[in-house]
Amino acid sequence: MTSPYLHILYTGGTIGMQATAAGLAPAAGFEARIEALLASRPELGDPAWRLQELLPLIDSANMTPAAWERMAQAIVAAAADPACRGVLVLHGTDTLAYSAAALAFRLLGLAIPVLLTGSMLPAGVPDSDADGNLADSFAAFASGLAPSVQVQFHGERLPAARCTKQASSGWKAFVASARPRSGDALVAAPAALRFDQPRQAVRVAVLPLFPGVDGATLRGLAGSGVQGLVLECYGSGTGPADDADFLAALAELRDAGVPVVALSQGARGTVELGTYAAGSGLADAGVISGRGMTREAALGKLHSLLGCGLDRAAVAEWIRRNLCEEL
Repeated sequence: MTSPYLHILYTGGTIGMQATAAGLAPAAGFEARIEALLASRPELGDPAWRLQELLPLIDSANMTPAAWERMAQAIVAAAADPACRGVLVLHGTDTLAYSAAALAFRLLGLAIPVLLTGSMLPAGVPDSDADGNLADSFAAFASGLAPSVQVQFHGERLPAARCTKQASSGWKAFVASARPRSGDALVAAPAALRFDQPRQAVRVAVLPLFPGVDGATLRGLAGSGVQGLVLECYGSGTGPADDADFLAALAELRDAGVPVVALSQGARGTVELGTYAAGSGLADAGVISGRGMTREAALGKLHSLLGCGLDRAAVAEWIRRNLCEEL
């Protein structure tokens, strides 16, 4: 019988980058870095691990939903081995929070834990945080994690669907969202949303409202073939409700079956569309409250819900339900 081991999925990112003439770029050969880390940290023991490179290795600024799906499929394949006790995803920090949220919804029901980590400086350079984040990740798995998707960074473990990047320098790059929690109990995912069900590619966009946004902007997105939209509203969920053409464009999206989910632009904001008339107007045009979700969580949730074929009405229903702490 194979001994239990940790599966490490290396996707690229700063943690494994090396200097090139054009600047830092992803590089292969990360096994040696892990071996050196474990040799220098006897307190971590001698854990069994396997490394898989998800090719092509990328700077996470180049992340796409298609790459999320490749990650998800690699994780599901690893989890099929009874000896696999968890998956550690090495990822660039720029879009780590987006990938973490997307995987949290894509891997609902998976029976092993998944951690994502990375670093602000490449492994092996002076003062890098790479070894610390790797060591903390190994220690977390050794402690016995429950099945879920989480982020391990700078000594903290954060829920994937509540995590956001707050800084582009310094070590504490990620924090848990400060937006109010709903208090809703977690609900079991429907069969169609489980990790072992296929997903189809969908187009989802994010649009922050700004003074001057109009119906033409929304119709431009609709014309691009968008199938879902995260609308980042003002305050508690307000927008230009005195602009009849803007509201008409929202209604056109609703009538075309495109779910539009409202978030607050405030770092601590949550959406209550009925608080102001300017919010009620959006609701009347079909906008769905995303309550206190982060942008990353709303984007990942829409990709998962639409990707398994749910229609707008079903999406609206599941947006309101707490699947993995996103609310």
